[in-house]
Amino acid sequence: MEARDIILHHYPQSPVAEKIRVVLGMKNLAWQSVIIPRLPPKPDLTELTGGYRLTPVLQIGADIFCDSPCIIRALERFYPTPGFIPGTGPGLVWDLGCWTDGMFFKTAIAVVLGDAGHNMPEDFAKDRIPLYFGNHTTVDDLISDLPDNKLQLTAQLNWIETQLATGQPFLNGDAPELPGIIDDLCYYPVWFIRGRLSDAADFLKPFPNIIAWEARIQAIGHGRMHDFDSQSALDAAKKTAPITFSSDFEALERSGLKIGQPMSVTSNQNNTVIVRGQLAHLDQETFSIERTSTRCGQLSVHFPVLGYRTLS
Repeated sequence: MEARDIILHHYPQSPVAEKIRVVLGMKNLAWQSVIIPRLPPKPDLTELTGGYRLTPVLQIGADIFCDSPCIIRALERFYPTPGFIPGTGPGLVWDLGCWTDGMFFKTAIAVVLGDAGHNMPEDFAKDRIPLYFGNHTTVDDLISDLPDNKLQLTAQLNWIETQLATGQPFLNGDAPELPGIIDDLCYYPVWFIRGRLSDAADFLKPFPNIIAWEARIQAIGHGRMHDFDSQSALDAAKKTAPITFSSDFEALERSGLKIGQPMSVTSNQNNTVIVRGQLAHLDQETFSIERTSTRCGQLSVHFPVLGYRTLS
């Protein structure tokens, strides 16, 4: 598989997209950049995904990878060199990701949105606040909770600061002289705070180790990016067929699912149906839904098992 086949659907301000852009930099990969809207509707993106609307989405031909853990696993599978998952505790990095993608990132979002307050564009607030905090949270709630959320965020930043106080340049487990997935997981919420919090410089000033580490991560860059347009991405999907991945028999037996059965996918976050199709692949970490697009033909849409439900 050629590096030119990597297509990332993203927008520059997205913190989760930054997580993936840094992975592309760590692996020094060439990739095609398709800029998508920050807010729905996103018709070209959902033509590929079947309904998934979050950022980013990775496309390799007719295979569409949704949610950053699934994207990271795909990049490591297709481009294993250089590897960036530490040999010591390779499973525990995903536990760490549950914290960084969960409490850490959500607290960072609460701080940034509470800090923006009523200066947030109304359409952005109406989309993002329910997405992250549910339908009953308001801008006023985030404003009133800002002091406590800053305290909660400070406590979590201090964990990273303490780890970096050992003098190692990176957090990468058994190879701290090189950046790796642990650095990436911890970095992107800090990147978000740095770029979006009005008093970010003062807020981060008590964390000198984080500040120096930030600079080292930024120096990695984003690999070799080339501009691409959404129609070209749709054409690339239409010209190829999905990859066939081997399923895990034990995972199928445990779930009671069968390859080829009709399937709907929902997010645990809001229980809305994301995509409908047929189950094409299942292993311990990921599953794939095959679907037909009127504009792209046969597609395989991949999700992480954690965070999503499959409904027959």
